[in-house]
Amino acid sequence: MNPKPGEVWLVDLGLAAKTRPIVIVSRYDTEPPRALVLYIPVTTQNRGSAYEVELPNLPFLRQGSVANVQGLGSVPSVRLERKLGELSEETMLEIKQALMFALDLGAIVEQDTTSNPDYM
Repeated sequence: MNPKPGEVWLVDLGLAAKTRPIVIVSRYDTEPPRALVLYIPVTTQNRGSAYEVELPNLPFLRQGSVANVQGLGSVPSVRLERKLGELSEETMLEIKQALMFALDLGAIVEQDTTSNPDYM
């Protein structure tokens, strides 16, 4: 199983014996060296921070939710239970920007683009 970025899956994270939705943020790799995926958890608790991306109303989620980039984690792909749906490219761009903020990657990207005009 090779989930793709932007897919929303129901997964058993081992928390209080319940499953929860996650957004896959790993790059798509047909032959990953490990059977792990990087994910962002989806929660209904919106704290209005820069570490959260408000998700649009999605038919596969019961209520308004946010992707919490501070919860970035990895999970073995065998723990993915079922695919719920997919996020739009626009929403994924917002999540990537929030991840760049959370991981303080903006300065690295700016530095690379100024020192190498062919970057990106």
